[in-house]
Amino acid sequence: MATPNYEHGISYSPEEENPKFAFNLPYLEHQGYKYVRVQWLDLTNQLRLRVMPLGHFKSLLQTPRPGIPLGQVTLGMVNMSLAEGFYPIGDYLYIFDLKSWRPCPYAPSHISVFGYFQYKSPSDSPIAGSISVPSCPRSILARLVEDAKLANIEFLVGLETEFILLEETEPVKPSGYHSWSSAKGLISGAKHSLVVEEIADAIRDSNIRLEMYHPESAPGQFEMVTGPLSPLRAADAQVHIREIIYNISRKHGFYATFAPRVFLNGPGSSAHAHISVHRTDDFTDRESESLSPLEEQFLSGMLTHMRALPALTLPTPASYKRVVDGVWSGGTYINWGTENREAPVRLCNARSTTSRNFEVRILDATANPHIALAGMLKAGLEGIVKELPLSIRDCTGKVTAAQMDEAGRKALGIEKRLPLSWEEGREAFVEDTVISGWFGEEFVNKYLSVNKLLGDILENSDGGDEAKKLTRLVEFY
Repeated sequence: MATPNYEHGISYSPEEENPKFAFNLPYLEHQGYKYVRVQWLDLTNQLRLRVMPLGHFKSLLQTPRPGIPLGQVTLGMVNMSLAEGFYPIGDYLYIFDLKSWRPCPYAPSHISVFGYFQYKSPSDSPIAGSISVPSCPRSILARLVEDAKLANIEFLVGLETEFILLEETEPVKPSGYHSWSSAKGLISGAKHSLVVEEIADAIRDSNIRLEMYHPESAPGQFEMVTGPLSPLRAADAQVHIREIIYNISRKHGFYATFAPRVFLNGPGSSAHAHISVHRTDDFTDRESESLSPLEEQFLSGMLTHMRALPALTLPTPASYKRVVDGVWSGGTYINWGTENREAPVRLCNARSTTSRNFEVRILDATANPHIALAGMLKAGLEGIVKELPLSIRDCTGKVTAAQMDEAGRKALGIEKRLPLSWEEGREAFVEDTVISGWFGEEFVNKYLSVNKLLGDILENSDGGDEAKKLTRLVEFY
């Protein structure tokens, strides 16, 4: 009699799931594309762009460093306010990354391209021999990926996209009401159902693997689930998906928002990251049904440095309205658990050697995904490089860490909580010199400066009027 096979889930590998789409200019011209959206994501997770005719883009590709000049101030702005440490003087060169190109189904004659910020000359750089800008989000994540490769490590990342469709933003009014995964949330022929399907079609037409979509728990809330990619491509894809959602929703008269928690009587919107870790020099490390030493070390690094991460992954005061105990957001106690949605790290498909992954739940869409992923993966990589033992036990069963008494938590090795406020998160990031030190002093100073201005604008612009504050939040994110 054959032994039953209880494996489940799709087996992904870095080689298979890092698609490289060749940038073929004659093909794009033949397909009728006319414009290129040169896009960059700033430190507040706002997508900015320059749109240029394909012909001009083609001319720029003939130059020694294909790119466009952009004011250094572009990374230091919140609306039209300038963060401390930024000035309206000086330019960067934004170098095109042709591997990042994707079609824009919401603007059928457009394609989009990301890039990297560089100094125009080595003499402009504060780092001898380097032209890379320390505060460039994509360069930071690319550097982390290279550090991992030096340790023979590769990552796969799948990012969830939760959003809410609104009919109005002032006052905030959802597109409808439904419960989690309820079929009534996608009634055939309903306007919001047609919009969500058009979004799904556009994701697929953008060369992004859509796995599923469904109604979520909050009013007007939906989720798009896409397949894993290499870290840089996963972050790029999430930005592209959000732009699809914004544009298609607006075309049909809705406003899409990714704000962390719009309705305080229901759950919030997150951007959970599903991460799997792989050795490039040993393909047998995941053959057991229990965590491999590599996975344990990665998890230990994540948990050891978790207090430093919210400054990057939960970067706004509004983020802390979502991450509380008892609302399936991951809770506030630093721990992990098999299929535990009240732990900051949930182990998914625990006994599957092919599809096992860590779901990091302390991430929302106010975070720049390149910066957030760099921080999370750096924490995990630190555990691997230092071979940190896993001292916190699996928090599984029927009782969450928040429901336990001190003795119960201590028995599992649960001793610390996440920062409970935006201010505390910023302090914890600076205090963890391993994580903040890897990002570098210039990035830390500039990021925290912009982040402070952002928090002040979102929280204090209307004299504490909560309705106006919510409108500003959902219109910003």
